[in-house]
Amino acid sequence: MQIVTTHKNADFDAFASVIAATLLFPNAIAVLPKTLNPNVKAFLSIHKELFLTRTPAEVDLKAVNRLVVVDANSWSRLDRMEALKDRKGLEILVWDHHLEKGSINAAGGCRESVGATTTLLVRELKRKRKRLSPMQATLLLAGIYEDTGNLTFPATTAEDAHAAGWLLQRRADLNILSTFLKPAYSEKHKAILFKMLQHARRCKVKGHRISINKMVVDGHIDSLAVVVRMYMEILNVDAAFGVFFDPGKDRCMVIGRSQSEELDVGAILRSMGGGGHPRAGAAQIKGAHADAVEQWILELIQGNQQASVQVSDLMSFPVTAVSSATRMEEVAALLRRKGITGIPVIDEGRIVGMISRRDFRRVRKESQLKSPAKAFMSAEVRTIEPGKSPMQAAEIMVKHDVGRLPVVDNGQVIGIVTRSDVMRYFYDLLPD
Repeated sequence: MQIVTTHKNADFDAFASVIAATLLFPNAIAVLPKTLNPNVKAFLSIHKELFLTRTPAEVDLKAVNRLVVVDANSWSRLDRMEALKDRKGLEILVWDHHLEKGSINAAGGCRESVGATTTLLVRELKRKRKRLSPMQATLLLAGIYEDTGNLTFPATTAEDAHAAGWLLQRRADLNILSTFLKPAYSEKHKAILFKMLQHARRCKVKGHRISINKMVVDGHIDSLAVVVRMYMEILNVDAAFGVFFDPGKDRCMVIGRSQSEELDVGAILRSMGGGGHPRAGAAQIKGAHADAVEQWILELIQGNQQASVQVSDLMSFPVTAVSSATRMEEVAALLRRKGITGIPVIDEGRIVGMISRRDFRRVRKESQLKSPAKAFMSAEVRTIEPGKSPMQAAEIMVKHDVGRLPVVDNGQVIGIVTRSDVMRYFYDLLPD
């Protein structure tokens, strides 16, 4: 057995390096530590079906004959790998951009001073002409961007830039990166935030606490969204809008952020010709005065321009389901035939469990495939009502680490919404 693993509290460079290594070693199993950085955990919760990983507890370490370690070079940084430390005959490969001496005695791999470990693995993927999906390219670019500060940190090299360019050619999605990576916060951003706070005004519109701040800016300024978010959090309002007027180009950049489920800033900004999702949006408006833009925002909020999209609009129906007595071999055949990764277990119209592809990991003997679904199903099922928002569905999925939610109305299952459904909704609406 071959496994790829990385350090505790894995960041995007660590996670991306693990996935990149499994592409180089197709027979290797991706093993992530129990502790992940919050942004990695959120990303994986949404995209879990695309990146199959295991925890150290799910791996039989006695069967491991090759260990690939990425973004680390010390046994103490790995999660529960001590049993392999003195294993005779174990092949160890280390890929790491840190050159400090470590405790792992590796037979191969690559250690080189670049901005991110992912860069080293991307170089090898490129050399071997490996094909990547857009989402794989996106994850690998996230690894490089996070460790290089979007290619701005002093440790960044030309190798990192070449790797990033190659991933962009493979359709890495910068919109997704902006969702999960925190942008750099410079002195210029601090000055803008301070000025916004000096002129801060709050108002109440249809029960929502709102702040709209107008500023004149000289030319394009990156990452203004992070300033608007901090401004919203400091003022503790339900939503904040930054209206940044550039006289040289005669245009307003409008950025909105919300921390209220009831106020969909994405819908408001789409009405202004921009885009976004319920908690974030942006729009560029040519030839408009900042005062007129402010009035427009207020009118849209007054007009209740909230997204009309509900879970019922995203869900699939009718629902493919099995009973608790259905044999596991029949469940497996149904999953393959339908091309789905999970299925609800329903008895007498009531949901009693869920079966996903991950549950089949516990099927260790062929004879167990004759067992009923109730022997392997997850009995604790999270559900959602049809009138809830996509944002609420996403929050449940992330909080409880589930890939699908049965949609229940008056105790009956009327549909099902998956991670993919929610991803399509959010990413299709993200502004360019």
